[in-house]
Amino acid sequence: MLAGVRRGRKGYEINAWRQVSEVPRFFQYPSSDLAFGSATFSHTGRREELAQPAIVRQFKTMTRDAAKTLFHPFEAGDVDMPDRHARVLSLGAEPGFVLPAGFEGQLHLVQGFRPYYLALGAAGRFPVTPRAEGEGYDAVLVLVGRHRGLNERNIAEAVERTRLHGLVLIAGGKEDGIASLRKRLSDLLELDGHLSKYHSQALWFRRSVEAEAMAVALKVENPDGLVDRRFLTAPGMFSYNRVDAGSRLLLDNLPGDLTGSVADFCAGWGYLASEVLAKSPEITKLDLYEADFESLEAAKANLAELRPAVGKRYFWHDLVGEPVTERYEAIVMNPPFHKGNAADPAIGQKMIKTAAGALRRGGRLFMVANRQLPYEVTLNEVFGEHREISRDSGFKVLSGVRRR
Repeated sequence: MLAGVRRGRKGYEINAWRQVSEVPRFFQYPSSDLAFGSATFSHTGRREELAQPAIVRQFKTMTRDAAKTLFHPFEAGDVDMPDRHARVLSLGAEPGFVLPAGFEGQLHLVQGFRPYYLALGAAGRFPVTPRAEGEGYDAVLVLVGRHRGLNERNIAEAVERTRLHGLVLIAGGKEDGIASLRKRLSDLLELDGHLSKYHSQALWFRRSVEAEAMAVALKVENPDGLVDRRFLTAPGMFSYNRVDAGSRLLLDNLPGDLTGSVADFCAGWGYLASEVLAKSPEITKLDLYEADFESLEAAKANLAELRPAVGKRYFWHDLVGEPVTERYEAIVMNPPFHKGNAADPAIGQKMIKTAAGALRRGGRLFMVANRQLPYEVTLNEVFGEHREISRDSGFKVLSGVRRR
């Protein structure tokens, strides 16, 4: 099991995931991209060659610095390595990590972002689920991201899922606000330690009465959201505290004559889908596609009581990397367009092509995008032509019809 704190052991190699050339990640794609397939890992002092999956999905690659920093306290000897009996939970796990030599704990990965989930599963080394399961872990590792509320909720969950005196280890980069997070946690309890490495920071503490009180405070300060008094949301979801202006503009310019089978690509927590149902009474089937697991779960709750006669299905799906096999009379879409902090039109361009392939002949695509994004060329390429339906100071609504 995990023992006390000690120093003296040197680090070990951190290296994984080969570089490739194309295909971005979607839904606020992190700036660290990855590939999986044939990859060499180091685990408990050995190097192992992983078999390439039958379907290899390629992403630009380099393990995020914070993911490497997460394991550095073990490598540096600041925290004891978990032995083979230790149960270790990893919240926010990202593909590409390499365990340090001597790390033998039973690792369970949690990742709700579909492309990362698929990559972790393809590696085949550890069980991975979109939600955490179980309690009484000897250690919980938390890799933080850029949403403060979600980070704090994950830390609270980490405390709740560890055993008494179990380890909670957190890592993040400057871009994740790790410095302010460390200060905030330090104001609530005494940390056991912290270090900086790979342009990121790691900090740790153990479950105690004080840590339990901190977890309660973090949960109280980061409650679930309720948008327009009817849409359930939570921190970490896209536009979790309001209806985003782009979706509202798209809805305002959608026709009310959508019929038959309709899909909402990048459905989020279900705003567009619910309003499309209200606006077009001839819809008979509605499918929602979303890469973020928790957002899709919220959408299920938000649409549960709406038009019970309409068949609704929910697909936890990577629209960039996974095919869509269903066919539709219409698709509505508010695609993400960021990779890290930079706009990346390739994300939306790929989704336009996916949408075109999922439409029946005569089927219509309606999408909203930031004004500066050059989607018109792609729309003309796959549909032959396009229309700009509306434009305001920030967004434009575009449409295309599948002719053949």
